[in-house]
Amino acid sequence: VQLQASGGGPVQTGGSLRLSCAASRRAFDNDVMGWFRQAPGKEREFVARINWSGSRTDYANSVKGRFTVSRDRAENTVHLQMTSLKPEDTAVYLCAAGRYNRNLLTYEYDTWGQGTQVTVSS
Repeated sequence: VQLQASGGGPVQTGGSLRLSCAASRRAFDNDVMGWFRQAPGKEREFVARINWSGSRTDYANSVKGRFTVSRDRAENTVHLQMTSLKPEDTAVYLCAAGRYNRNLLTYEYDTWGQGTQVTVSS
């Protein structure tokens, strides 16, 4: 298994959770590590990403200011700190590793881990 997400669970509105994605060295050394989520009946959506060096992070507008992505090189782990959680954040959260396609000017994720369920109750 190259990627393994953990840290999900039930939480009340306004609460916090910290997700972790343990990666193999090969996966961790990709250009980018990303977090995605998928709610029941909805398409998978981008949440956040962090580049190889950790110098750049990007977030979906829906989580900007509430979520923080970081990476721990010593542990080959990427974290997603989630605060001020809302019921609409309820989803299975997945981590992925990918590379930047310089021709298409976009990130392409080719390694996915199993997700971790986050359930926010009102």
